[in-house]
Parts: sequence; C-alpha cells; structure tokens
Amino acid sequence: MFVCLCNGITSHTVAAAVDAGACTTKEVASVCGAGADCGRCRRTVRAIIDARRAASARSSADPRRN
Repeated sequence: MFVCLCNGITSHTVAAAVDAGACTTKEVASVCGAGADCGRCRRTVRAIIDARRAASARSSADPRRN
C-alpha cells in the first residue's frame, strides 16, 4: 500500500525504516522520504511506527521465542 503519494513510498518501505531504527516521523522522513513533503501521510507513518514497536515488544516478551 502506498503511504506517501508525494514520494511514492510504500508501507513496506516505512516498516523497513522503522525496523532499521527510525522512531519518529521525522526520522522516517529522513531515511526514506515518507512525510518529508506535504505531511498528509504522517499520521499513517506514526501508525506504522506504533504497530511495528508493539509487534516487536510482543515478540520479545514471548517466552517461546527465547
């Protein structure tokens, strides 16, 4: 799914930026460009950041994974 139409950035690209360490919408924008122009996608970028962090927290808290 395209997240940032200005720069043609997909949700997969944003997720990869978050997985690489981007924690804020500004950091995502600097890594991949999503949210760097008009800013209409920043809410969606924030939702992806929150979802990836929640998924990461769940998987690291799962004792079966350790």
